[in-house]
Amino acid sequence: MKRIVSRLGIIIALVLFVSTAAYAELGSVMLPNGVSDQTNKVTVTFLGQSAFKLSSGIKTIFIDPWITGNPVCPITVEDITEADLILVTHDHFDHLGDTIAISKATGAKVVAVYETAAKLVADGLPPDHILFDGFGRDIGGPIDIDGLTLIMTPAVHSSGSGVPVGYIIKFAGGATIYHAGDTAIFSDMKLWGQLYPIDLALLPIGGGFTMDAMQAAQSLRLLTPKKAIPMHYGTFPMLAPNADEFVRLANKIAPGVGVTVLKPGESYVLRPGNVH
Repeated sequence: MKRIVSRLGIIIALVLFVSTAAYAELGSVMLPNGVSDQTNKVTVTFLGQSAFKLSSGIKTIFIDPWITGNPVCPITVEDITEADLILVTHDHFDHLGDTIAISKATGAKVVAVYETAAKLVADGLPPDHILFDGFGRDIGGPIDIDGLTLIMTPAVHSSGSGVPVGYIIKFAGGATIYHAGDTAIFSDMKLWGQLYPIDLALLPIGGGFTMDAMQAAQSLRLLTPKKAIPMHYGTFPMLAPNADEFVRLANKIAPGVGVTVLKPGESYVLRPGNVH
């Protein structure tokens, strides 16, 4: 009888252990190298113009890091001590920015189209600091970078080298962020939104060189993101000085999309399934 009770006790203990482990697994996502992210959150920090820092706790990504000379950026290049990836949308000075300096200082891998990657090498960035040993990549299907899924998209703009692009970034924890780069509105935005449902869209609204407030608000109907943050305004006299008109039009044209306006240096925390 004692043996039966003892064996029952062992079985019950094993069942409880397995159940607890399964429950814990449901509340988290196992990321590369066995690291568990209990919240799956991504912290999105606006640095002015089109520059952003995305931090997932596993990866730190900079997009279009124009820091030096940016009249509204609250940090310096020396403040950046950690970066895993730098995504470059095109080679205009206010987007290429401090890519080379940051990559050299942190070892961050740079992602850019083939011709812009070649320009970076010619300007002194070692090829091994660029994706695929200096080749970069081009618009097309997704690639995986240590558990991060990256899709390079078209953008309607100009670039001295290659073509301008945007990025859809799918984090291992579930969040999907679209950085449109500098672009006008274009109908294929609808297709990208269907292929890769977007939690957060980072959209240029300043006009002149990109969408203005009205076009950006209309783009929300194509992309159907859950959330949008405006960018590319308030830095030069020829751009919109603020995001007020975009917020007004977005609320009217796409009322189902939440809009958050960040001041340079402010952050928004994105949690998949709880975007508001």
